[in-house]
Amino acid sequence: MIGLVALLVALLILPLGAGAAEILQVRGADLLQLGDQNRSYTVQLACIAVAPEHENEAIAWLRQAAPRYTKVNLRPMGQNQGVLVAMVTPLATATDLGSGLVAAGLAELQTGALDPCP
Repeated sequence: MIGLVALLVALLILPLGAGAAEILQVRGADLLQLGDQNRSYTVQLACIAVAPEHENEAIAWLRQAAPRYTKVNLRPMGQNQGVLVAMVTPLATATDLGSGLVAAGLAELQTGALDPCP
């Protein structure tokens, strides 16, 4: 009985950390395949547009900036034809991937595409 009480107290004092989503695959210049614990889903980077002539460079940049299994934080902004649209930020950095593509000159910012876009 004391062991059970100790276990319950430990669970209350030491909360379990939530598992972060991680990048499974770069599927396109603004599309990522993400996964967490038991599911995977496609996420479109929010608030950016990649010109067709920069698509290959953008894919290479994303693969370098956030390789497979990089843990990321999602800030959902909506959906586009059933695909989650979100700001995706690697946990190790403070800059989301869309802003990084814009800073690298590989994408343009789409202001007003979604209400919360900067």
